[in-house]
Amino acid sequence: MQLATTVNTATAGRTDRLGDTVDLAARIALAFIFAWSGADKLFMHTAGTVQYMQAAGLPLASLLVYPAGLLELGGGLLIVFGYRARAAALLLAGFTAVATLIFHAFWAAPADQAMLQSLMFFKNLAILGGLLHVVAHGSGRFALDR
Repeated sequence: MQLATTVNTATAGRTDRLGDTVDLAARIALAFIFAWSGADKLFMHTAGTVQYMQAAGLPLASLLVYPAGLLELGGGLLIVFGYRARAAALLLAGFTAVATLIFHAFWAAPADQAMLQSLMFFKNLAILGGLLHVVAHGSGRFALDR
């Protein structure tokens, strides 16, 4: 029995390190799309993003682009570094849900755009699931909050 306990303890240590590493990799992968998109909105393609938002019928798009970009960039970075990651993930989950309904309503899209919009909708649904996982379980051991 002692031998089994020793083996289980050694295996558990390796499993914990693997889990911590996977948590970090998952946070980086999940947050990258937000950090990149936020930086793009704020610094690279602001005018194009405003036009896209206006085409979707969003009022005040030229003003809303900045808080959206800040939320995405800041929230993404908070998740990457594991600082207040649960709160950031919750805010990004709400943002993602609203943005998905506004910009990827495949059921109302023209026939030639329906397939692309359905893919984008379900991609965002998967991202939403990842964000909710961070909300429920936190950022793991490799985080600034630790």
